[in-house]
Amino acid sequence: MGSPRNYRTEAVVIKQRKFGESDRVLIIYTPDFGKLEALAKGACRPGSKLGGNVEPLTHGIMSLARGRNLDIVTQSQTIDSFPGVKADLLRMAACLYVLDLVDSFTVEGNSNPSVFQLLLAVLHQLDSSATIGVALHYFEMQLCCRLGYRPELRRCVACNVPLRPVMNFFSPGRGGVLCPSCRSGADPEGQEWRTVSAGPTFPLSVAALKVLRLWQSGDYDAAERVKLRAELSRELERVLRSYVGWLLQRDVKSLAWLDQLRRAARVDNGSQSN
Repeated sequence: MGSPRNYRTEAVVIKQRKFGESDRVLIIYTPDFGKLEALAKGACRPGSKLGGNVEPLTHGIMSLARGRNLDIVTQSQTIDSFPGVKADLLRMAACLYVLDLVDSFTVEGNSNPSVFQLLLAVLHQLDSSATIGVALHYFEMQLCCRLGYRPELRRCVACNVPLRPVMNFFSPGRGGVLCPSCRSGADPEGQEWRTVSAGPTFPLSVAALKVLRLWQSGDYDAAERVKLRAELSRELERVLRSYVGWLLQRDVKSLAWLDQLRRAARVDNGSQSN
């Protein structure tokens, strides 16, 4: 027996583009079907019942009918449009980066309910007073883990020895942390024995490794309670961005706008404090 022609699902609208004069093609992420592309007919027409319910960054319930090329959105009811995000340009940019990551890391029709729940959780966090940097970095780590790209943070990815509380090195290409000996190509007695060649490595302090482990295994509430100094925050950002970039093998376009807004916010805050 084939799939039913009509179905209903929760969805977060990730992106949209115009199709013809009055239609829109949506990219949505759902708990039951993963990422889908669907056609919202007439969504661009004034007074359309679909219009405001299929905007990017909208969580809703959608009714769809299976089509030959694209499924058709027949109804959509908004559950949350995240007004706190849409009233704050910086939080809006952060959410667009989140949506971009989900779009970049996932393929159509591959269901992953835990990714949907993670996406919904971070949108709600950014809609509230959550710290933007922590929310984004926790999301980046958890997204990688839930999609099968969990970095190794407890043992050296080259020699499999438990990591010691010293300066280690993160290797995006090896998918985790190198101990100092393996990073230098020497064994613990100082003898040259291997060359690790899998792209660049990044110094990883003891404090940064502890925070990454927390973000990997803990919940968001625990992550939010950790107060990060500016230097440590930059180190963590560098490591996670390098890993995401290595996995995708390209830059995430929305990140440039987010960085621009964050730089402008820091300048404004500095001006106000003078």
